[in-house]
Amino acid sequence: MLPTKVVVVGAGSSSFGLNTIASLLNSERLDGSHIALVDLNAEALDKMTRLARRLNRDWSAGMEISAHTKCREALDGAEFVISSIEVGPREELWRSDFEIPLQYGVRQPYAENGGPGGFAHAARNIGPVLKIAHDMEEHCPDAWFINFTNPMIRICDAIARYSTVKVVGLCHQIKAGYGMVGFALAGDLGIEILEGELSTHADRKIWARLNEIVDQAMELVEIRAAGLNHFTWMLSLHDRQTGADLYPLFADRFFETDPGFEPLTHRVYDIFGCFPIPGDEHLCEYLPWLSDPQTKPWEKYDISLYDWNLASKRRDRGFDDIEKMVQGEKDTQHLQEVHSEGAVELVESIASASPRYHRAINRPNEGYIPNLPENAIVEVPGLVDGAGVHGVGVGNLPPSVAELCRRELEVVRLCVDAAAHGDRQAALQCLLLDPVITDLDVAKDILDDYLNAYREYLPQFW
Repeated sequence: MLPTKVVVVGAGSSSFGLNTIASLLNSERLDGSHIALVDLNAEALDKMTRLARRLNRDWSAGMEISAHTKCREALDGAEFVISSIEVGPREELWRSDFEIPLQYGVRQPYAENGGPGGFAHAARNIGPVLKIAHDMEEHCPDAWFINFTNPMIRICDAIARYSTVKVVGLCHQIKAGYGMVGFALAGDLGIEILEGELSTHADRKIWARLNEIVDQAMELVEIRAAGLNHFTWMLSLHDRQTGADLYPLFADRFFETDPGFEPLTHRVYDIFGCFPIPGDEHLCEYLPWLSDPQTKPWEKYDISLYDWNLASKRRDRGFDDIEKMVQGEKDTQHLQEVHSEGAVELVESIASASPRYHRAINRPNEGYIPNLPENAIVEVPGLVDGAGVHGVGVGNLPPSVAELCRRELEVVRLCVDAAAHGDRQAALQCLLLDPVITDLDVAKDILDDYLNAYREYLPQFW
């Protein structure tokens, strides 16, 4: 129902918070709604609140803006809770997630969503996320929890299995698939390719060029992809004007591209016969062939680690820019062009009972992918309307691809159960089933070191 109430948790973020708040305030359909901003960091929250009130005034949005350092105080009457929280300091902890296993010869390809780092990252975030979900059960039991926190599958699984809250996870990674498809079919579809390095690496300059291709490709082709978040697979590819099946042409064109362009994706596609969507630096986290210390496959496939120092500096610059916008020293016009990664569109569709198709949603599997476990969190296309968020059935995944996904889903289940109950045995099983670890004793040593290093974040294990 419009107007509505939306709670933004993690609103103090200079990236997620800024983009989400600007997108909400720029929505004409949400005029007059209540936007409740929540962040534990009072200083960051104050900056973002002052900016939100400036935009509300300058853009004549007519919204009510409130600010809260305690989430439960913001929840009464909420119909949507958009969350992207992160137990911090993010870069310092992520680096530690990578370096602790390295002491035992375990070199993770990325250490964010899969591998031992995926366990540590999820375990830290699951407790605070479930606290939000349980507060929602009390204060706004019918509200939708819209999640952006990683690891996406594990966070959504925790909410779905350990609360009664309705959860949907949103992620933009399908754009990587559109970028690769657009690049391969550029000559056939008339897509303009800008000069410069091109890949799906987590580099803003590279992604700026890739997004130019993405925007063109999304107008011309339709990808249907499914699987798990950051581990989806292209099931069909069609021309949006003629309906022609472009998959065979794409297969020819993609293997004509430079093998150095997304080399891991090239190999996996060639072997499994189904195109992986996420790009090399997310795909690598869920495969058992990227961590061998002797062959060093991360060098062969040019898998680069996240630049933790650069990300930290970029966040500081982001807060400086926000302060300048608050003070009127920096223009805010560019904020009318930012995207919420689907959150605002989802809110608009449910609140106004206006049907909308989303290319990728994360929801419990209700037969959408029959050869993956029922109620496991899967990423599929979705339909959103006044009744909520509904996955679209896509049929079975190719058997070998489904097996890779099933293994990851069991790792997810064990991780979530371990974090929810402080169960060390489940945590050890989680690490041993993960494709990165190949030694029983090493798994236990890594787990012990993680739990000791993160004792303040993981008291349930003690």
